[in-house]
Amino acid sequence: MGYNQALSAYRETRVRTASQGTLIVMLYDEAIKQIGAAIALVDENVKKEPSRIEKCNGHIIKSQEIITELMASLNMEAGGEISKNLLSLYSYFNEQLLEANVEKTPDKMIIVRDLMEQLRAVWNQIITTNAAPSEVTSAPAGINIAG
Repeated sequence: MGYNQALSAYRETRVRTASQGTLIVMLYDEAIKQIGAAIALVDENVKKEPSRIEKCNGHIIKSQEIITELMASLNMEAGGEISKNLLSLYSYFNEQLLEANVEKTPDKMIIVRDLMEQLRAVWNQIITTNAAPSEVTSAPAGINIAG
C-alpha cells in the first residue's frame, strides 16, 4: 500500500469514527484551510493569471460546499434559536464568498475565515469539555469531508 493510499485510508477511518462534534470541527478546519488557500492566491496580479483564478475559484467553491454541509447538519428542531442563528451565519458566509469569488479580492474571504475560526474555537471547546448534549455525539449520515 502506497503512502497516498494509506493516508486516504487513515483519513476515511478518522472521519467514520469521529463524533458529530469532531466532524463539525473537521469541517471548519477544512473550510478555513480552503479559504486561506484562496486568500493566498488573490493579489494584484490574480486577474492576469488564469490558472490562479481557476485555483482560487476551486478553493472558494470547496469552502462553500463545506459550509453547505454545515447548514445541512443543523437540527433546526433541537437547536432552536442557535440553529437559526447558525443558518443565517452560514448563508451570510456563502453570500460573502460568492461575492469574493466574483470580485477576486481577499477582504470578504478574510472576514468569513476569521468568523469561522471563532466558531471553530467554540465547537472545539464544547468537544473538549464534553459539554455537548447527547444528540451531538452521533454523526449524521450526510457529512462527507473525506474527499
